[in-house]
Amino acid sequence: MAESAGFMSLLTAVWAACGKALRVIVYAMAIVSGLSVLAIMLVTCADVILRLRWINRPFVGAYDIVKILGALSLATALPYTTAVKGHVAIEYFFHKLNRRGRVAVDSVMRLLTMALFAFLAWRSVLYGLDFRRTGQVSQTLQFPVFWVLYVIGLCCAIVVLVVGHSLLHPDREMIKP
Repeated sequence: MAESAGFMSLLTAVWAACGKALRVIVYAMAIVSGLSVLAIMLVTCADVILRLRWINRPFVGAYDIVKILGALSLATALPYTTAVKGHVAIEYFFHKLNRRGRVAVDSVMRLLTMALFAFLAWRSVLYGLDFRRTGQVSQTLQFPVFWVLYVIGLCCAIVVLVVGHSLLHPDREMIKP
């Protein structure tokens, strides 16, 4: 009996550590997202200032940088937005259901969401591998872009974990906004 209690306490500790690690990853991705938006603003402002008549030298590669940072900011914001349940939801019909119906619909939607994001993660990594194999680069700077798809795939995989956590804990957000 003591072995069973020891195993359960170990399992509980591992589960808590995994939840904490997932929160840290989600927060780190949120910081990356915020820094990406800040960098987009700085690059855009620099490009506008450098295009003024008395300087007349546009920021070379600004479009490439903003495009890459835009993709990164969107992808890295997804796990945090999912963790705080910040997505737009239409709940009018949902609240018309009884508790059992809401739990069933919510569970099915979470499972479908996990399947969708797992598929997106898988396809993003495959697409990134294809970009790496073909040597795909950005238009102006000729900067390799395969890694952006790897990041998008990682973010989609983290969303799967966050939705899985929400499926196991349906009454609360993983992270308080």
